[in-house]
Amino acid sequence: MTLSTEQHALAEALLDAYKKGHSLPISEAELTVGKLEDAYAIQALISGQKDTPVAGYKVSLTSEKTQKLFDSNEPLYGAEEQAQILTSPATVNLTDFLEPLVEIELVFTATSTLSETDTLPELCEKLTVAPGIELPDSRFADWFPDLNKYLVVSDGAVGGNIVLGASQPVSAISFDELGQIEGTLFVDDEQVAQGLSSEVLSNPLISVQWLIKKLAQSNQQITEGMHISSGTFIFPVPLRKGTFKAVYSHGIGEVVVYAK
Repeated sequence: MTLSTEQHALAEALLDAYKKGHSLPISEAELTVGKLEDAYAIQALISGQKDTPVAGYKVSLTSEKTQKLFDSNEPLYGAEEQAQILTSPATVNLTDFLEPLVEIELVFTATSTLSETDTLPELCEKLTVAPGIELPDSRFADWFPDLNKYLVVSDGAVGGNIVLGASQPVSAISFDELGQIEGTLFVDDEQVAQGLSSEVLSNPLISVQWLIKKLAQSNQQITEGMHISSGTFIFPVPLRKGTFKAVYSHGIGEVVVYAK
């Protein structure tokens, strides 16, 4: 896809903001991107110039509430480079972010290449699942909830960090159970949010399947070892100094982030 001169300039500005840690005004960029196809092309251009390779993807807008908030009728995805994937317990510095949030979600990892023809039972045999915390962030100032969907996608679906805990085979959990998992977020041992996996397109595995099919439209695949942060159980909360812990039911486990 051919991008305009202005869209190339936006991609360069976003990459510079990503690497140097500064924010861009929304107002000018809003006039530059008006199609999701262009937004994904900008994202791909940026991903190809980051310091480490793509290690997975995040899926955003997986609830009716967030889709309405960003005027979308489907989820959005963003590529995550290797440097953005962390292992629990993880320590992050607030100075490395601009305006970060916290979400709790399941993180799936492919044990072999995933295909758009894979059925849900087949996907269960090709994935592991881990407890996760996502720390979305944007290169645009005052982005949440005012950033439009085209700029969300251009900015890698506002990718920050994904933190994952210990994984287990998805096949150890039934499909129905995957849609009934409860997640609770604690900050400094105080419960601040709680949600169900059913918020994620009714079942996070459906989010994974959506992503596989969406990527296939542009001849992309999820290969062995890639991670998928499948969508938040809760409305995001701000990241601040403290200890953030997400605890999940059904034996999924917990994940911890220390923010300094």
